[in-house]
Amino acid sequence: MSLKVVPIWVHANHTNSQLGVSHFVQNKKSFHLFNNYRPNSADKRIDESQITKFKGPVFLSQVSRFNHILKIFCEPLSAKDLVGPSNDRSKARVAYQGSPGAYSETAALKAYPICKTVPCDRIELVFKAVELWLVDKGLLPIENSISGSIHQNYDLLLHHRLHIVGEVELVINHCLLGLPGVTKEELTHVLSHPQALEECEITLNKLGIVRVSTQDTAAAAQTVALEGVRETGAIASLQAAEIYKLDVLAQTIQDDEDNIARFLILAREPVIPRPDKPHKTSIVFTLEEGPKVLFKALAVFALRDINLLKIESRPQRTRPLRIGYNINKGSHIEYFDYLFYVDFEASMADPRAQYALSHLQKFATFLRVLGCYPMNTAL
Repeated sequence: MSLKVVPIWVHANHTNSQLGVSHFVQNKKSFHLFNNYRPNSADKRIDESQITKFKGPVFLSQVSRFNHILKIFCEPLSAKDLVGPSNDRSKARVAYQGSPGAYSETAALKAYPICKTVPCDRIELVFKAVELWLVDKGLLPIENSISGSIHQNYDLLLHHRLHIVGEVELVINHCLLGLPGVTKEELTHVLSHPQALEECEITLNKLGIVRVSTQDTAAAAQTVALEGVRETGAIASLQAAEIYKLDVLAQTIQDDEDNIARFLILAREPVIPRPDKPHKTSIVFTLEEGPKVLFKALAVFALRDINLLKIESRPQRTRPLRIGYNINKGSHIEYFDYLFYVDFEASMADPRAQYALSHLQKFATFLRVLGCYPMNTAL
């Protein structure tokens, strides 16, 4: 029996969703990834060199084509590991971008408390790891209550055909970390992700510390632990302090105490909406006449009492400008052509949502459902 992934794809030229097969898994041969990284073990993170070995659909039954990955992955999967998404959330392997101890890893463990977390060098490798069956789920940071939306990750949602199957909200607690025995007054330099440094500007100004940007917060903590320079600290999480054996010199040092990050959970297959909890649906669409008909697009939800939770616009990168005609002035004009990302509070099983999207298709040139998933209702 083969397993297949059927993406949800809606296009304005079709009255019904297009169903296509993106991957097949045949027989029972595959390879297990690896256990959680800890400082005393080898770092088996996913990097570009591992991902680029795989091209196109993955047929895991052809073992001869994958002999080289035995050097990377530890042990074979059992047959039951290839039976698709499991109801046992503890068995999931979840990819995230960053080093062990990153906030993304904390969010993954909040969603799947006993999962095996898999670090990736870049956020796009999270998508590829899920697409190539190397992991079960991917964790994608999408917005922060202080810095707003992460636009690059919205673009990646469009360029890949994974489904949003859940969301996680995480309270961010930036901590000032240092080597054991060091006081915060001794620090002259601090390492962290640029966003974390910006969010802790008031505290760092008071201490007069020089900021140094790193790839992520956990990588900053790891660097401090490895280099052993007493005058250098890091801004990272409590989990990073525990993993890299650093002292917590101060907690909650961000300028705004209420700092909440939202993450999306990505999978190869969509989830079936359940009636026992509220659901959210995420879509992306474009409009034939550009932003001036956006009111008409949003009205399809208002007419059916569907609550809009978020709207994000992104210029079309391949065609940023559209030429239109100004009737009043009798001349042609140029304006930005946008993609619109919308989250609304309704399940795809709800007839209201189905009618709304059918209505939207009448004047949208492109429409895609990114996912329908349970809303996160508690921090």
